[in-house]
Amino acid sequence: MSLENDSEKIDDGGLGSREAALDMGPDEFRKLGYQMVDRIAGFLESLPSRPVNPDETVTEVRSVLGGGSLPEKGVPATEILDEATGLLFDHSLFNGHPNFMAYVTSSAAPIGALGDLLAAAVNANVGAWALSPVATEIEKQTIEWIRESVGCAEGYGGLLVSGGNMANFVGFLAARKAKAKWDIRGKGARGGEQGMRLYASRETHTWVQKAADLFGLGTDAITWVAVDGEQKMDLVELEGKIAEDRQAGHQPFLVVASAGTVSTGTVDPLEAIGRICRANDLWFHVDGAYGAFAAMLPEASVDLRALAQADSIALDPHKWLYTPLEAGCTLVRNPQNLIDAFSFHPDYYLFDQDEDGENPDENATINYYELGLQNSRGFRALKVWMAWRQAGREGYVRMIRDDIALAKALYDRVGVHPNLEALTQSLSITTFRYVPETVPDGVEDRDEWLNELNRELLKRLQSDGKVYLSNAVVDGRFALRACIVNFRTTLNEIEALPELVACAGREMA
Repeated sequence: MSLENDSEKIDDGGLGSREAALDMGPDEFRKLGYQMVDRIAGFLESLPSRPVNPDETVTEVRSVLGGGSLPEKGVPATEILDEATGLLFDHSLFNGHPNFMAYVTSSAAPIGALGDLLAAAVNANVGAWALSPVATEIEKQTIEWIRESVGCAEGYGGLLVSGGNMANFVGFLAARKAKAKWDIRGKGARGGEQGMRLYASRETHTWVQKAADLFGLGTDAITWVAVDGEQKMDLVELEGKIAEDRQAGHQPFLVVASAGTVSTGTVDPLEAIGRICRANDLWFHVDGAYGAFAAMLPEASVDLRALAQADSIALDPHKWLYTPLEAGCTLVRNPQNLIDAFSFHPDYYLFDQDEDGENPDENATINYYELGLQNSRGFRALKVWMAWRQAGREGYVRMIRDDIALAKALYDRVGVHPNLEALTQSLSITTFRYVPETVPDGVEDRDEWLNELNRELLKRLQSDGKVYLSNAVVDGRFALRACIVNFRTTLNEIEALPELVACAGREMA
């Protein structure tokens, strides 16, 4: 019997005209897509009239979602999309609401949402150039625009990551590899005779503890530096701690400074810290996840502009570039430091496609898996790139300047309100607290009573759906914290806020 006859008898099992459970024809996709966009547009239009927070318990939210085991049979996509939009629109905290002033999570640019849809449709793996040619080049251009926007010199490079923690981790690991006096990749963090030491103020985000723990140094490797009355790193103590650690036989290697602390938005004295780092041969890292993009303002302070002196910088487009989550970024002075820290070349990676030419550096491809922790990487850059194209530098300067002006306006209005005490104002963060005219009889510790009162006041404000604030602790005082990274917030919301807070405070006190 011939081979041809045998093949004719083989049953293809229906694979010749395969029907996949997740596939969707163009007509159905078009219809559902139009419906989805219409519902999202209606949701965005309705945001100001919705409660910021639905104030539901865990039990209530879980009951809405429903229980049950893994579905055995599928249901039509139109039912799923109807259910999902209802769940999200009716049971979410809205950080795009004009009265959301809590955390450094911005209102998301609508063009970024469309960018995420487009990126997901193509589904590029931006780990290697060969897998994502134009996506890789868009990320490269996006990094260049970020570099330029914050004033870093040509030659800085980097990559996009998920957010501030990851952006800071990348800088931390680059510093660890660059400054270790032994083969740290081969022998590990404890392979040297000297214990490595890093320096950060008590106002530094908790990523620094995570990094010291996860990457082999241990949290005891952190030398904590005091802050002054403005919540800035104390330079005299910093220099003293470096000298003490060297005298004790440790190896100082890294100083972490902040361009916009979490609690108060404080910018450390970056210019002076940079000089100290250079004098002591230390890696200078700036956590600018929140505040770095304010450096593009013409009126930016000398210290904020000095972040361009750093060896590495963490920045978050999903904070002050109003990009939908997730989008963080690490910039480094010398991109080779990232390759030294992260690159491996197993036999099954055949992604090197450098082109010959008169200037091979210009023609070299970028494989982003060599620059960071991830191999498979989503196309985060598209939504950032599209927003840069829509707003331009001028648009971003105006929006960031407006946010700062609104925070200052709040500070001024709080300062003249009889029941409110203004505490700090920096960048677009204002902290304050409610102080009643009289303290109840029998209160022995006024400060602790005020702290507890403002803790309970914050809970009430967060639950009633009118405004959403967060908290800070400033010199032992529990404060209400308004952080404005929200292009939907206007002076109307700011002018209404002080009396709204005071009214709730009077009801409680």
